[in-house]
Amino acid sequence: MEKRIKTLYIITISAIFAFLGMQIYWLYGRYEFSLREYERNLSERIAMCVDDYNAIRAVSSDIRADSFRNEKDFNAFYVPSFSLQQHYGDTVRTKRTSRIYTYLFSAHELLGLEPGTPLTDEQRTRAMDLAEIQMATPVDSMVFDASGAKDENEAWRATNNVQVERKCPFTVEGIDSILTKAGIKARINLSKADSMVWETAVCYHTSVVAPDVSMTIPYSQLQGKTVSIVSPVNHFEVLPGMWQTLFVALSVSCLLVVCLVLQISTVLKLSRLDKLRNGFITTMIHELKRPISTLKMCVSGLDNERMIEDNAVKKELLTETRNALDNLAAYFSKLRDITFNNVEQIPLNIGIVNLRDLFDTVDAATTRPSGKTVILSNDIASDVIVSVDRSHLYNILINLVENAVKYSGPEVKINADASEDEGFVELKIRDSGNGIPSADLKHIFKRFYRGKASTGEQPGIGLGLAYVKLLIDAHGGDVSVESSEGEGSCLTIRLPQ
Repeated sequence: MEKRIKTLYIITISAIFAFLGMQIYWLYGRYEFSLREYERNLSERIAMCVDDYNAIRAVSSDIRADSFRNEKDFNAFYVPSFSLQQHYGDTVRTKRTSRIYTYLFSAHELLGLEPGTPLTDEQRTRAMDLAEIQMATPVDSMVFDASGAKDENEAWRATNNVQVERKCPFTVEGIDSILTKAGIKARINLSKADSMVWETAVCYHTSVVAPDVSMTIPYSQLQGKTVSIVSPVNHFEVLPGMWQTLFVALSVSCLLVVCLVLQISTVLKLSRLDKLRNGFITTMIHELKRPISTLKMCVSGLDNERMIEDNAVKKELLTETRNALDNLAAYFSKLRDITFNNVEQIPLNIGIVNLRDLFDTVDAATTRPSGKTVILSNDIASDVIVSVDRSHLYNILINLVENAVKYSGPEVKINADASEDEGFVELKIRDSGNGIPSADLKHIFKRFYRGKASTGEQPGIGLGLAYVKLLIDAHGGDVSVESSEGEGSCLTIRLPQ
């Protein structure tokens, strides 16, 4: 049975850990999915912020150029163009070349205005149109191979981006302000590649502990200029999206773990009950065997006519018979009393009892095991009396003395002393036995509890001290214990006088 319970315990623990491992793995997968969804949305928001910033730069470039003309009294006018060439024989290959021309002109001279006069939007547009007509030769031009663009539209947009970059450069501060307004924290770095970059590169988290989204976005493709944006991911922004899943998973996990724990706990309790049952039967047989053997011996003696003729022997046989019957009655009384649910149900026959005389009776009835020295000393004053049920108090004292004898070494000294205090009598039973471990002190008065000192070959089922406390409570008294392992114990019984 023990081996089966131990095997079941190991299997249950293994099942709990296996289940928790599966739940953790499933939750990890669910978190990975939620994290990837969050990162995908975050990357889209970052791309939108970059597009918004580029749109702002495109609009601001004209304003900055107009301010530049007013300050310098000249303007830069950019005309984008591209040409298509088809060659290489039978193989048709499209080569796109993007050219950007720069013209210098004075808007005020073209319009016949005084230098420094503010220009309206209409005047600025007219000046650019006149410059395009009158100035056929540019002072500067840039040529880019736009063959990497997937179509003409993309090449045209890339050419416009070069213009925007020249008029209103892409800055870390500018994109950071846009991201901050969108509630995105990021590390930003501008770089220039050796070759043209046409596509946005997105790298999702590589670590679950510190996840982040890394994006490389081209803002001037023909010049190879890119912005690198690394935005860390906050776990607490991901978890709210899966709180329902977490709640259900944790609830089911806790329920199953609790059920498994309760199951193994029930099995262990049943095992302990089985041990208690076997121990109870063993102890009962042990307790009944001694008085029954005594009665059997006495009956055999009474059946012997020669022994009966000797009055002294006859008297001794009758005394032993009475003692054996008294022990049987006391044992059955203990079993009866311990089954009561509350102390009010215990029948008491209250009378005046002299403590010193009662302890002398206990001394005379105490069994001294062979090979062990038992010394009992009675220091109770001869005039100390209490109002108790004599048989119950006798059973209490005999229990305490027998425990002191049972749990001790080759020699044990037991001392009884009493004092009176405001209508109560305090009876102290001290012994020089093995003592009680501190971990057991708060449990020793519980039914069926057997401490470390009781788990040897000593018979018993843990009812002795529980019986003592039950009877003392029934008398309206109190019991306490002081003990140190290896130094003996002192039980104090407080009873009404």
